[in-house]
Amino acid sequence: MSTEQRRQLDDMLRKSPLDLGADLGEQRIIFQEMMTAVPLPDDVVTEPATVGDVPVVHISIRDTPANGVILYFHGGAYAIGTAALAAGLASDIARRAGSRVVSVDYRLAPEHPYPAAIDDAVSAYRGLLDSGVPSSSIVFAGESAGGGIVTATLVALKSTGLPQPAAAYVISPWADLTLTGASLDLKAPLDPALTPEGLRRRAREYLGTQDPGLGAVSPVFADLTGLPPLLIQVGGNEILLDDSTRLAARAATDNVKVTLDVTPGVPHVFPAFAGQLDEAAAALDFGAQFIRSNL
Repeated sequence: MSTEQRRQLDDMLRKSPLDLGADLGEQRIIFQEMMTAVPLPDDVVTEPATVGDVPVVHISIRDTPANGVILYFHGGAYAIGTAALAAGLASDIARRAGSRVVSVDYRLAPEHPYPAAIDDAVSAYRGLLDSGVPSSSIVFAGESAGGGIVTATLVALKSTGLPQPAAAYVISPWADLTLTGASLDLKAPLDPALTPEGLRRRAREYLGTQDPGLGAVSPVFADLTGLPPLLIQVGGNEILLDDSTRLAARAATDNVKVTLDVTPGVPHVFPAFAGQLDEAAAALDFGAQFIRSNL
């Protein structure tokens, strides 16, 4: 346990200008500035493209053979972020897993409320299959709201006739839009990044007129029977901790092979800080091993 590293990361996040629940136009600009402040490693190659009529960014590691495809969904409270801005974390996973990434630019709320993001996810996956990539060579991955999109998309696939991917790897998934997990209040003093009020605002924008208790939007309430192996990673200091624990319990009840990996004392989407936190690098290594073992 890296006590000093965790203290420094907590302090940095508490001083960050990013507030996912504040004015959306301002926060989108702040998020873009933050994510582009640190350049990608020189060997990371990004290329915009379209898959299944959905804009994506192909992410690969130069001169490195790739085994399989990671279909990646970025976080940002369903309202912030882009496929390109996710390249830092996505390429970190790709490098460790020895895979290439297709990062999906799904439509964002409130301009495009549910089910736009899920429709885009299904279309991108269908396009990848139509391009000749077998389902056994595809792993879904995503963080925060992207983790919620991953699990909701797996549920949606059951009614499409499409095969499930080989596995799914989600980091700090936001999987309960009713925001009823006990950790929402219990962990609020410890969470340096998220607030219940901010998530409630973004949830209303994403849902539109949809009932947040439906399994189609909140996978913690869905029938997960038939889903592929699932790895869930979450930090012990985040208000969305119960989203992960309940999602894992739901998966286990529905006979899904699931691994819940809780790291104490770390914040939301902590694997994104692999350069600053030993636990983050260890989590990514574990996630990459999971991906390789399922491809």
